[in-house]
Parts: sequence; C-alpha cells; structure tokens
Amino acid sequence: MEIFTLIFLFATATYILKSRDQKSRIVFLAKHLGRYPIERLMQTLIEGYARALGEPDAQRQAQIFKLLTSTELELCEHLKRFAEEFARADAVSARVSKQAFDLPYASRLFPAATFDLRRAMSIHAQAMVDATANTTTTPSDLPDAATALKLSKSRAFTISAELLLVQHTCHWFCRSKMIASARLLARHNTSYAQVLAAVSPDTRSAYLALIAP
Repeated sequence: MEIFTLIFLFATATYILKSRDQKSRIVFLAKHLGRYPIERLMQTLIEGYARALGEPDAQRQAQIFKLLTSTELELCEHLKRFAEEFARADAVSARVSKQAFDLPYASRLFPAATFDLRRAMSIHAQAMVDATANTTTTPSDLPDAATALKLSKSRAFTISAELLLVQHTCHWFCRSKMIASARLLARHNTSYAQVLAAVSPDTRSAYLALIAP
C-alpha cells in the first residue's frame, strides 16, 4: 500500500512542478510576444492562403494573393522587430529543452541539452525576410499572369511552412517538442517532418543545426 502512496505523491509533485515550470515559460514568452500582433497576422496569412488556394478561378486566386501582400510585409517587419528585442531577453529563461518529453525545469537542470529560443526566433525572422523578398515584384517584371500566380503559390507554400515552424517552436518552448508536434498535426493536419521539409533550405539548415542533439 505504501508503494502506491509514494507513487501517487511523486506523480502529484511532478505534475505541480511541471505546471509551474510551464506557466513561467508561457508568461515569459507572452511578455515579449504580446507586444506585437504577430499571432493575429500569422493566422490571417494562413487562412488567407488556404482561401486563395481553394479558389477555382485563377484570377480570383491572384487577387487574394495580392491583397495578402501588405500582411506579409507587416508580419515580416514585426517578426524582425520582435527578434531584435527578444535577443536581449534573459538567456537562462530562453533555454528550450531538447528532450521530447516535458520534464520539470529540464532546461535549468540540463543546460547542455537545450537550445536558445532567441536564436530560433532570429532564424524565423530571417526566414520571413527571405520568403517575402520577391513580394514587391510587379506583373510587368514577369513573363505572364500564369507565371506570377505560380510564384505567388510557391511563396504562400513556403511562408505557410515557415509560420507553422514558428508556432511549433513556441509550443515546444512553452510545453514540449512532443506536444508541439501533436498540436501541429491536430490543428493543421501536418507533421513536424513535413513542415521541416517545406521550409526553405536555409531555414532548415540553420534550424536543424540549432536543435541538433
């Protein structure tokens, strides 16, 4: 009977510690991220791209992509500013445990097995800068409307993947890698591996180097 009591007490203590640790990480990230409309803009783009790609009429697709251009540039600017500001955040608080499971205070107990969230956000910001680099291209610069639409679709696909990776990183920091991947699959029907395969080669290379064991 005593062994079950000990197991229960241990499980309860672990849950309490894990909850406190998660709450502190959520508050830390929200304190910095909450100053920018990044989440709202990300949602607008992801939903807008889905709407555009679901349009059967090519002209209507092109119109929607054009309307989203200003949102792309606005999000890019806010991500850049956030990454620059967040780079000055507390280094210890910005550690992300590389463990798949959420162990209470793992980022503090095992600092060697962590990566820097500040660096991750810098990678994400640069990815958005690169992905929107051709946003200002005018129709006259392109051979035809079909090519312009093809480029818009390609950019939308890449930006969507980059934004889903941002969300995954944030959830990983606040919860765990396993929970972040599960949320990605549940909310967007997309696996973590699929997102990594869809981002730009530069993003993928920098990100994988950062989170490498």
